[in-house]
Amino acid sequence: MLPALEVRRVSKHFGQVQALSGVNLSIYPGEFFALLGPNGAGKTTLISIIAGLTLADSGTVQIMGHDVLTGYQQARLNLGIVPQELVFDPFFTVREILLIQSGYYGIRNNGRWVDEIIERLDLSDKAHANMRSLSGGMKRRVLVAQALVHRPPLIILDEPTAGVDVELRQTLWEFIKQLNKDGHTIVLTTHYLEEAETLCNRVAMLKQGRIVALDNTHNLIGKMTAGNSLRLRLSPDTLPEGLRDRLLKHEDGVHELRIGQYAHIEAVLAALRAANIEIVEMHLQQPDLEDVFINIMQGSRDLTQ
Repeated sequence: MLPALEVRRVSKHFGQVQALSGVNLSIYPGEFFALLGPNGAGKTTLISIIAGLTLADSGTVQIMGHDVLTGYQQARLNLGIVPQELVFDPFFTVREILLIQSGYYGIRNNGRWVDEIIERLDLSDKAHANMRSLSGGMKRRVLVAQALVHRPPLIILDEPTAGVDVELRQTLWEFIKQLNKDGHTIVLTTHYLEEAETLCNRVAMLKQGRIVALDNTHNLIGKMTAGNSLRLRLSPDTLPEGLRDRLLKHEDGVHELRIGQYAHIEAVLAALRAANIEIVEMHLQQPDLEDVFINIMQGSRDLTQ
């Protein structure tokens, strides 16, 4: 299958700073993909290279098989980007902005699709409002609409919910999920890791310009089984001697025990039964994508395999 986005050995320096170092990445049609990393990891530089706004020092990028340099017209027709910054023209209404954006791509008579986008993004009551009058959240919806006027198969969302309230975030994600179901490939960058864990099938993590983790979300979290823990409230509030080497902390009457594998839970229960200690409350604490992210960024793990 031809990748929707293919990045091969891309490197970029800014003076003495190496923003990207030999990045390889293939994202396939229909994926909902997360590109994660701390500030300064190289995400924005990579997106700028994909968009053709920045030239890589070396390597190639293709969008739907079209090179972003030698086939830039077709590459850009196949790409829609929602930028992190709120960039807008203050002199036009929402609908005018979208029709002008259509013209940039040489699309005429696009009014029906523009009106559908406006409706699906819940912008109907703002369609004839000047951009200057909109709230930050509404402006962000318009940025999403601008990225969609030419119906691109690949959509990159750069921090689309930054500064957005909960209701707007839910509306936006429902629309984006429907776009993905309709066949659009979605690439998301976000600092809200619970969004990435919930929405995305695969995840790549950038650190200092290199991809240090690349796998589906379930597998990445599964590699962190050492992060499992069992939280217990006991009666009496004491722990058998044989379990004290598992103790991570004891706060507010809750013992938190390290559980390397799920099979270890039965050994813990057996030790408590043998000591005639009753379990009042039990909760299995499992790692999430945020735990994986923190672990990798602290340099203790490399999950590229």
